[in-house]
Amino acid sequence: MGSVRRHIHINRDPDTVWALVGDLARQHEWFPFSSSRLEGTKRWMTTPSGITFEEDIVTHDHALRRFQYRIVGNPGITAHLGTCDVIDDGHGGSTVVYSTDMEPEALAIVVAGAAGEGLNKLKQMMESA
Repeated sequence: MGSVRRHIHINRDPDTVWALVGDLARQHEWFPFSSSRLEGTKRWMTTPSGITFEEDIVTHDHALRRFQYRIVGNPGITAHLGTCDVIDDGHGGSTVVYSTDMEPEALAIVVAGAAGEGLNKLKQMMESA
C-alpha cells in the first residue's frame, strides 16, 4: 500500500484554520477540486477534469481537529484512507498534516501532489486573511 504525508506550517491559530479545514463541504476551496457535495457522512468531490469521487467520512472530530475519509465505489481504487489534522504548534500557529494510504500504490503519489498543492493554497488563504 502506498503511504504519503505532506505538512505545512501556517501562521494562524488552529481554531481559525480548522474552521475552514473542518468544514468538509468547503474542501474544494483549498484542495485542487472544482466542487464538493456533502450529505451526512457521504461526500462527493469533483476534479477540474470532471471526475467525481465518492467518499465515506470516517472521522470528523472537532476536539482533535481531524477528519478522515475513504474513497469508495471506485473500481480503480482498492483501498484508501485519507487523514487531515490541524495541530496547535504551541506558539499561536498551526501545522496541517495531510496523509493518505492507498492501493494501488502509484495513486498515492498523485494524491501527495494534490495534497502539497492544496496545503500551499490553504497557507496562502489563511495567512492573507
